Amino acid sequence: MERNEQKINDTWDLSSLAKSDEEFLRDLKKLSKRIKELKALKGTLGKSSDSFYHAMCVLRDVMIETERLGSYAFLCYSVDSTNPDVMRNAGLYEDVENKINEALSFFDPELMAISDEKLNGFLKEKRNKEFRVYIKKSRRFKEHILSEKEEKLLSLYFPVGASFQDIFQDLDNIDLDFGTIGGEKLTHSNYTKFIRSENEDIRKEAYTKLYHAYEQNQHAIARIYAGSVKNDIFYAKARGYKSALDKALFPDKVPEAVYRNLISSIHDAFPILHRYYELKARKQGKEKIKHYDVYLSLEKSVKVNYSYDEAVSIISEAVNVLGEEYRDTLVKGLTSERWVDRYDNRGKRSGAFSAGAYTGKPYIMTNYENEVLDSVFTLIHEGGHSMHSYYSVRNNPFMSYSYTIFEAEVASTFNESLLTAYLIEHSEDNVKRYIVSKHLDDIVATLFRQTMFAEFELIVHESAEKGVPLTIDFFRSTYRNLLNEYFGPAVEMLDVSDLEGLRIPHFYRAFYTYKYATGISAALSLSERVLKGGERERNDYLNFLKSGGSTYPILSLKKAGVDMSTPEAVKGATRHFEQMLDLFESLS
Repeated sequence: MERNEQKINDTWDLSSLAKSDEEFLRDLKKLSKRIKELKALKGTLGKSSDSFYHAMCVLRDVMIETERLGSYAFLCYSVDSTNPDVMRNAGLYEDVENKINEALSFFDPELMAISDEKLNGFLKEKRNKEFRVYIKKSRRFKEHILSEKEEKLLSLYFPVGASFQDIFQDLDNIDLDFGTIGGEKLTHSNYTKFIRSENEDIRKEAYTKLYHAYEQNQHAIARIYAGSVKNDIFYAKARGYKSALDKALFPDKVPEAVYRNLISSIHDAFPILHRYYELKARKQGKEKIKHYDVYLSLEKSVKVNYSYDEAVSIISEAVNVLGEEYRDTLVKGLTSERWVDRYDNRGKRSGAFSAGAYTGKPYIMTNYENEVLDSVFTLIHEGGHSMHSYYSVRNNPFMSYSYTIFEAEVASTFNESLLTAYLIEHSEDNVKRYIVSKHLDDIVATLFRQTMFAEFELIVHESAEKGVPLTIDFFRSTYRNLLNEYFGPAVEMLDVSDLEGLRIPHFYRAFYTYKYATGISAALSLSERVLKGGERERNDYLNFLKSGGSTYPILSLKKAGVDMSTPEAVKGATRHFEQMLDLFESLS
């Protein structure tokens, strides 16, 4: 449908950000006038306690407004990208944001130049309490912040370094031609549909045509990815980090052992993972399955027809274990308070997300479909993100409310785990088998596969740091070894299978994928703890949501009841996977 054909109650209410485009434009103009005020702060940060407090208040207020107006522009564009007014607003905002960032280029070097004694004196004052966490987290970067002149050079180089990702995305999303399947153009969006087809010929054709396009461009893509890896290493060296991995983990204060323990723990679980693929082969009546067969679910999809309101009712029951306040807040957000933009329309982006601002609602964009069970899982997943934001905003000052991606993936996957447990308990056997099957597939996709990606990234970066040439042969042979290790003897790889390593967009955001694996490990552990526990366990989890960005993720999760600094959480997740595998076989 067209955007203007949507029913008002099916769309989100963005008035908490701006009541109209006219208000947005007026406020954006006011914000742009504050750029002179930001520039005037240069040289004042460490002058005196008063000048420090004034500068921090100005910075806070500008950041709040920048976030609010940026959220409005982004959310409007997400659901109505063909609207010229929306496109204009997004462009105007981006211009102001860039000028603000440029005006603030002095801030980090100036903050780092203040002596510890003087800064600690400032922070002891009661009026600076709201800035303490932000300043202390920023000061951790002191040894990695360069001079103002060097920082300016790096900022000038940044668009060049970022271009590797842009080039890959343009090639991947625009230029590559994957051909057609049955007269329908093959794209990234519909590839999932074809690769999960019950018809083996269609799966094979989709797989072959997709990877043929990558094979035709393999040398160029290898060069692009090699450039991206070298860019990661350049920044790590320029800022004085031990390695690219060290630089990636530093902001979240995550020990390297967490990353390496994840990989080793998953290696220990290979026999269980291989058993999963052997079960898939048996279910397909084969001794061995091809790589293009692995995405076929263990159980055929069941037919459902849940209206949006029925989905909310199911979600309400599933999260009831978290208490009345959590449940009622989420249900109101999904319904009467209009956090959610529910259905597809022309110009609306695909997929789903949760996003908002400190001064606005924790909005959710989705493309709900009544006959797709995944729509219910998507809604509760994004609801987990939004409730995380809801509690974080209400328990932290602006400068320390923003939580890390490491923590964010826990809150969303935790909710999915609650829904899975609820549906397994309250479904007929045929639906139960499908839910367990889906849960197994999700764990493989999020825990095992993301760890494989994380291992590939580690091997590539560490090899490059040792001077190993990043050639197409190196990428393909490295990736093929991992494919064979992870999929085991029941899955037969094709000649082009190792080209998968050239098509993962997350590789251009180095050392990101491991967060999905640690996130689901923590979520499975915490959801089991809450479901089997009582008020204490529930409050521990809710306090984790409330902690926002007030501390670092390893510590916040430890207080919630899971210690990610040890391998136990990941091992617990693989044990859960094995238990679900046992359950599925008992139901079959």
